[in-house]
Amino acid sequence: MKTVNASILAIRPGEIELKFPYQSSLTQQHGFIHAGIVSTVLDSACGYAAFSLMPENAAVLTIEFKINFLSPAKGEWFRAIGKVKKPGNIITVTEGELFAHIDGGQKLIATMVGTIMSVYNREGIES
Repeated sequence: MKTVNASILAIRPGEIELKFPYQSSLTQQHGFIHAGIVSTVLDSACGYAAFSLMPENAAVLTIEFKINFLSPAKGEWFRAIGKVKKPGNIITVTEGELFAHIDGGQKLIATMVGTIMSVYNREGIES
C-alpha cells in the first residue's frame, strides 16, 4: 500500500476504508488507474477487513477473488471499502468496492468478492 500511497480512512470490526490519490505513475495508456492497481487495493481492503476479525496470532492470505470493472478508474482520489460478508475460523468471504472521487462527487469503479484464509503457525508467514 506504500507504493500507491494508500492510507486508512476508517476501520471498524469487519470493515475498512482506504484511500489513495491519483498518480500518473499508476496509470495505463489512457491515463486511467491500471486494473492491476485497482485489484491490488481492493484485495488489500478485503484482506484487512477479514484480518480485523481474526485472533491476534492469525495472518491472512487471499485464496480467490473476482473483480468487476464497472467504469474507467478516473478521478482525483479513490476510496476502497472492504467488508466481511461471512466470517469463519479458516475461510472468510469479503466484498470490496472502489469509488473514484472527482469534483466533490463519487462514482463506483469496481467491485470485488474475495475469499480470505486465516493462517496460523505457518513457517514464513507471520501475523
